[in-house]
Amino acid sequence: MARASVAAEKAGVPTVSIVTTGFLGQAQAVAQALGVQNLPIAEYPGVVATDSTEDLKKKVSGIVINNIIKGLTGPVVQVARPKEPQPGDIVFEGTLDEVQEFFTRRLWTDGLPIIPPTPDRVEKFLRYTGRPSGSVIGNLLPENREATIWNVAVNGVMAGCRPEYMPVLVAIVEAIADSEFRIQDAGSTPGWEPLIILNGPIIKELNFNYEAGVMRVGRQANTSIGRFLRLYMRNVAGLRIPPMSTDKATIGETFNVVLPENEDVVAELGWKPFSVLRGFRRGENVVTVQSVVYASAPIASGGDKAHDHLDTFVEVIGGAMAPWTHMAVNWGKFYPLLVISPSVARTIAREGLTKNDIARYLFDNTKVSASSMERLAWQGGITSFDLRKMVEEKQIPPGYYESSDPTRMVPVFLRPDWIGVIVSGDPGRNRSRGYVQNHEQGPPVSRKIELPADWKQLLASKR
Repeated sequence: MARASVAAEKAGVPTVSIVTTGFLGQAQAVAQALGVQNLPIAEYPGVVATDSTEDLKKKVSGIVINNIIKGLTGPVVQVARPKEPQPGDIVFEGTLDEVQEFFTRRLWTDGLPIIPPTPDRVEKFLRYTGRPSGSVIGNLLPENREATIWNVAVNGVMAGCRPEYMPVLVAIVEAIADSEFRIQDAGSTPGWEPLIILNGPIIKELNFNYEAGVMRVGRQANTSIGRFLRLYMRNVAGLRIPPMSTDKATIGETFNVVLPENEDVVAELGWKPFSVLRGFRRGENVVTVQSVVYASAPIASGGDKAHDHLDTFVEVIGGAMAPWTHMAVNWGKFYPLLVISPSVARTIAREGLTKNDIARYLFDNTKVSASSMERLAWQGGITSFDLRKMVEEKQIPPGYYESSDPTRMVPVFLRPDWIGVIVSGDPGRNRSRGYVQNHEQGPPVSRKIELPADWKQLLASKR
């Protein structure tokens, strides 16, 4: 809302944004980043969803209306963007402890110690890309700052990455800079985190973990690159928790480490790597970035038949995703991800089933009651959610309203080809897990990793 109001104000159209108390800081921070110092805002005091109808009417007819009038009649001042350091500027000199304190005071860290991005360290990263350091990848909201090869290298250094990770970092930023990804929504209240999925020979070349503890902090490549993305979103996109309230995650999660696929097992089974199902050629290095709003419980499925495992997926993973499906239905997008360990994948594949068959089984068999979906939608703030009306207006398939029975079961997933399946994790265990994607915010965006012409020589020099 703040972005639309800023655009209108700059065009000379008076606006007032109605904002609840909890979002005032975010609205003001976004407006200031976009060049408006005092965007007219009518505060709604408190939380709408927990107010009674009587309190809602009283606040709107009193405080909110008065704030709207004040906003429409007051001046709006456009301001210049605060001056920021330029590429190559030396922003501070001092001891390691002094550097940490300087960066922390300026909110340039994620709360953890950083590696100082000295010119020589940054230069080492730049050797691993053939692109000029000033090359612009895109502009990242909410603070509308340029993503460049230079600031990718700077944040890569700070996150503890190795210089040879640079091609992966650039591809990640290309993915989040795509307008389809909607990086500006990464500060929304569900508190979703991006997840980086990796395919290709680079998994082994850079020593990524794709076996036991794959989603744990520990391996430098997985961990530092995961941290890089969160740090980059903070420093370049401008997504920060209070006191700079551009990130309004109600509770939130910590950053995800990189999730590489076990392509050896995928090849053994005759399955297609995740990247190939995304439209790339087998053997290409590819990153995919998508949002994850929460994960299911870890699933221990047993048995020597495929359905022993598939039925457990439906019950546990499908059940975990059902409470969020109203968001998917409302926004028309949903890209859940299933991560299965090699032993489970082998059992399923023995019967000739593929990743697509797994996705189809989940799609066909995972249901939730219509009353539950509509109730959770209303409580989540989608007060106009009405399955009957949405079917009549052809917004959703007819299967969502085959009768008026509130206990009827309706689909959890929107399309089988939108359900991702990855093989990764401990080969010696029978575990799987589901990751719930946040509808139109952070849909999967994939990019091929472009390696410098002398990639092999650069890697050889590191050994």
